[in-house]
Parts: sequence; structure tokens; C-alpha cells
Amino acid sequence: MIKKNVNTVIVLLFILILPVKSFSQYLTEDIFKFSRALGYISSYYVDSVDSKQIVDDAIINILKELDPHSTYIPADEVKAMNEPLEGNFEGIGIQFNVLKDTIYVISPISGGPSEKVGLRAGDRIVKINDEVVAGIEISTKGVRDRLLGEKGTKVNVGIKRKGVKDLLYFSITRDKIPIYSVDAAYLVNNDIAYIRINRFALTTVDEFNEKLSILKQEGAKSIIIDLRGNGGGYLDKAIDLADEFLEKGQSIVFTKGLQMPKTQNFATGEGACKDGKLIVLIDEGSASASEIVSGAIQDWDRGIIIGRRSFGKGLVQKPMFLPDGSMIRLTIARYYTPTGRLIQKPYDEGSEEYAKELLTRYEHGEFLNQDSIDFPDSLRYFTLKNKRVVYGGGGIMPDIFVPLDTTSVTNYYGNIIRQGVLNSFVLDYIDNNRKKLQSTYSDFDRFNSDFVVSEKMFDELIKYAEKNKVTASDEEIEKSKKDLRLLVKALVARDLWDMSEYFQIVNIRDKGFNKAIEIIKDWDFYENEVLKSE
Repeated sequence: MIKKNVNTVIVLLFILILPVKSFSQYLTEDIFKFSRALGYISSYYVDSVDSKQIVDDAIINILKELDPHSTYIPADEVKAMNEPLEGNFEGIGIQFNVLKDTIYVISPISGGPSEKVGLRAGDRIVKINDEVVAGIEISTKGVRDRLLGEKGTKVNVGIKRKGVKDLLYFSITRDKIPIYSVDAAYLVNNDIAYIRINRFALTTVDEFNEKLSILKQEGAKSIIIDLRGNGGGYLDKAIDLADEFLEKGQSIVFTKGLQMPKTQNFATGEGACKDGKLIVLIDEGSASASEIVSGAIQDWDRGIIIGRRSFGKGLVQKPMFLPDGSMIRLTIARYYTPTGRLIQKPYDEGSEEYAKELLTRYEHGEFLNQDSIDFPDSLRYFTLKNKRVVYGGGGIMPDIFVPLDTTSVTNYYGNIIRQGVLNSFVLDYIDNNRKKLQSTYSDFDRFNSDFVVSEKMFDELIKYAEKNKVTASDEEIEKSKKDLRLLVKALVARDLWDMSEYFQIVNIRDKGFNKAIEIIKDWDFYENEVLKSE
């Protein structure tokens, strides 16, 4: 009976993952060989076998050999998989993946509890509430069962971070995770719309257009789109957003694979933003759908891309369901920008090297110095309008490089955020002063101009941190003082208003944002320097 079950599952597996062509042409000797081997195991192995587990393990290991983004999702995890893009849930607010028995943080969800305490993309969760969760073959469901929970409850996690010797511990208060994909939208200098998008979800384009319409009514003539840290999402929503900025008939992206015909997407010409100054901010956390948008805008010389080289994820996954309700997300094609640039970075050195590629960039100095990046001539392309040189081979290289800001980075700065001390201090402050704050600052503009984190308040933060066993030298405190004070003010604003107000404050010291403002103010110069042919 076990033999029959195994063979049936294998045959059905191949039927369902190859729906577009006649199944008979794939009934190769190798497939029958694979099925026969499982049959022998089931019929003759010395001990009983779990046929379901054997098939699951086989699928997982097959996909692991293909590329870093083809994955298997068990039936009980399929529904939960899309929650960050489609629904509400209560938890710590991270996107994660389980790879080689290790929980990797893909990215903290913007505005969620994990981001507030300082979890980062690439962190590995090895402990949850004193339970070791690394190396125990934990499932995605097992992770969710431990991290999701009622709003207001706490969970403690131990993190292994690249470059840090000891485990880092975070206390995270669960909360309702926001489903909105537009973090912030506000007017800068009376005529610049700043819109930050954290992922490409079902509602992204609607949210964007709604926010932009309001800002245009308030006088916006130029647009800054902030895609930093945006790990992607729905491909079609990225296409729809790019369509807002391009002329009719201009290509946005095309995809092709060995078994998939070339598919090209073109602008409809119905977008509301085909004219006007446009800047897109990207960094090493901008991936997939973010790269489609920035790549199309760059290739058509529609706007100026600012920041650091994007992640480099250019593979298209298609969800394919299996008989038991489980699913594989199989890479079926690569996507290319309008000039023909492949954005996917290489993965031929294996999954481990691929996983630490961003760390390798950092160690090579790429985050701090543009000169550390060297593209061969074979990866040179020319933009479609002005014939400027752009490069493929892994991510979108910005038109203007902005280094990672490390001016205020100290161990103290990291610890006071990571351990939740800063956030807890602000929450306590607001709880004790909410009525006074609301009566004193009737609107955000007044708060922004008048509220100051005084020396007394900052000293209270330092003492609060000491009580929570976070200490530092006077030199460390002084180095991080300006940014810590700014963060306190921003966190107070976020609690009293929303994320837009938070970013209005923190962007004051953001190098990428300030470079964007500088460029818009002197657009004619930068248009000639950047967008004209070289």
C-alpha cells in the first residue's frame, strides 16, 4: 500500500507541475527510475517508512538544486504564506524563510514590532523564548506558531547576526501587522511628493494613486518614490506602477525561460505621471518588483535613480499546487529590463554563497564606495532614449550613488534600539504625557517645529537604558546623540500620528532623501549631467 501511495504521488506531482505540455513527453527513463527507487524503498526497506515525508524531502531537495527561489510550501502553510501581501495578522512582523533548519529574516515588515526593535534582513533566529529553534527541522508553521500571538503579548528572540560574535537578544511586543504597502506620503517644500512603498501588494497602485492625488491637490509637481528596503511582491503590481510613468508602447519588462515563451509588457499610456521630475530611491534591500520599476524608469531615462545597487532578484516564480494542497513556487522564467538587462545576480556558487552575497558586498566596501564596483564591458547596455551607459549582471546600479550612513553607528546605538529600550522609553513617555502632548500640539506641523528632545529628556533616556543594562562610554553616547534624539522625536510623532509623520522627521538626516531634494531643486543641471547621453 505504501508503494502504491508513493508512486501515485510522484506521478501526480509531475502531472501537476507540467500542465502546459503533454505529460507523456516527460515520462522519461529518469522519472520512472525515480519512482521505481521510491517503490523499492517502500516495499523492501528494513523499517517502516513515511511515504509523505519521503516525497516532501525529495521535492525540497530537488528544488534546492535548481535556484535559490524555487521553494516547497506544505499544505498547512500555503494560506499563511501570502498574509503579508493580502491580510491582517498579529505577531512580530517579519517576512522569513526556513533554510537548512535555520530561520532567516527576509525583512522586517515596515511599521511592525520587529522593525521597531531593530531586527534586520539576514538575521537568523536561533532562539524563541529560550527554546533553541535552529537545527531542529522546524517548519514554517512551527515558526508561525511561536511568533504569532495576541496583540500586546511579548516574545523574546535570540538572533545570530553576521559579523557579530555573540547572540543578540530582542524583546518584541506583538502587534497588529499593517497591511498597507504605502508607508508614508507627504509634501516636501510645498511641491515635492514623497511616497515610500514597503512592498508590492494587491492594493499598492491604488494606495499610491490615492496618496499622490491628494498631494497633487496640495501642489505637488515632482515625485520621490522611496523603494529602499522594498523586497518586492506581486510582479503585475510593479508593472502597473511603472505604467503610471511611461508613454504608450514603451516596454516595462519582459520574461522568458526555456519552457516559457517570451512575454513582454508595454505601457498603456494611461498613467497620470508621464511628465514631471521623478526620482526613485533604492538600496541593497530593493528587490524583484522594485527592480522592475526602477529598471524601467532608468532604461527609458524617465527619472533619476539614487542610492546603492539593488538586491538582484530577477527570477519569476509560478505557484503550482500539488494533490494534497501543498504547493511549489517554481522558477519558470527570468525577467529583463527594457534594454535587455538581466537583473538576477549569479547563484552558481551555491545557496550558501548566494545567501551571504550582501555581506560580501559590504566587506568589499561597496556600501561605502562606488569605486569598489567594477562591471565588465560585457554587461554594458545603453538606455533606450538617451543612449546612456547602464549595467546588468546583478541588481540595478543607481545613476547617483549614496553611501551607507555610518556616522552615528555605535554598539550603544544598536543595543538601545535592538533591545527595545528606545521604543519602551518613548512608549512610557507618551503614556505619561499623552494628554499634555495632544493639547500642546494640535497638529503635526506645530509639533515638528516646536517639539524638542531636551537635554533632560535625553539624560532620562540614558538612565532608562542603564536600568535596562544598556550602557556606553561618553564618546559612544555623544557620537549617537543627534540621531537618537531625532529617533525619539520621530517615534513620538509616529505614536501621535502615523508613519508619514515619522518619516518626515527621520528623513531630515537621511542622505539619500536629501540628495533627492538637492537634485529636484537643480533639475536642469542634473538632467544634463545624468540623463543625457555620455
